[in-house]
Amino acid sequence: MIDLIKKLEEQVTFLQHELSQMSDELYSQQKEIINQKSEIRKLKSKIESIENNIGASNTDEDPPPPHY
Repeated sequence: MIDLIKKLEEQVTFLQHELSQMSDELYSQQKEIINQKSEIRKLKSKIESIENNIGASNTDEDPPPPHY
């Protein structure tokens, strides 16, 4: 019976350690996701700005000639 209790205690200790590692990894991944979302927002903003600038510059030009 004592051996069984020791074995269970070892398993609990092992699982607690694994859970702690998984929790740390999850935290790290969540921070990475937050950073990536921020970068995506910045890139979207830059793309919209570029598209707006291209659209504004195209209206000042003459229309393209008709194709035959």
